[in-house]
Amino acid sequence: MSSALPTREPGTAMRSGGVVVSWKRELSDSGVLAAAAQEFYERQVDRLAGLGIDAGGFSLSHVAVRAPTWRDYLETRHGLEAAATANFENVWNGRPISKIVLAEPLMLGERAVDLVELIPPFHQRVYAMGLEHLGFVVGDLQSFVDQHMDVLTGMQFQSRTCTPAYVMFPDYTHVKFYARSLRDECEKEGAVFSGFRHAPWSTADDLAGPYEVL
Repeated sequence: MSSALPTREPGTAMRSGGVVVSWKRELSDSGVLAAAAQEFYERQVDRLAGLGIDAGGFSLSHVAVRAPTWRDYLETRHGLEAAATANFENVWNGRPISKIVLAEPLMLGERAVDLVELIPPFHQRVYAMGLEHLGFVVGDLQSFVDQHMDVLTGMQFQSRTCTPAYVMFPDYTHVKFYARSLRDECEKEGAVFSGFRHAPWSTADDLAGPYEVL
């Protein structure tokens, strides 16, 4: 797999695997995010159905948004926190990641989800910018993996107790499957969702592109 996306300016669209993937700074607005996330949800659930996975019955853990620059991350974090009740931000894999609890949950299909995982750049793998993945809660993860082994892309080792399975699609968006919600996993490891706190982290170049690693 290539380690870099085709060269483009932040905020423009690229076409990959027949799907346009684009970053929108307006995703910092919870209303814009809600509409975009609904479309994203419908597309990913339909794709999963084609793989034999009926995801419509699963609870949602979170929606993940990946920002193309550190400045975009800060602006989006500020906008979403204005419509949120709390956050938890920690440094993972070399940069902060925010888990933001919205005051008004997003309604995706018939499922409500109030957690947005906001991820900044500085990475060595190819990921879609903007809406990047959905997290579903499947309960018995091992049984789910055994049942769908042939269509899963792999498993991600986020911590000793959190190892979601995932499917990656040709446009580099993902769907992840958890035994428990991401918030439950964070709280199990000691995270507290109360008020707003930010990790003490910054970069010398806040406009560095997605795959320029510090």
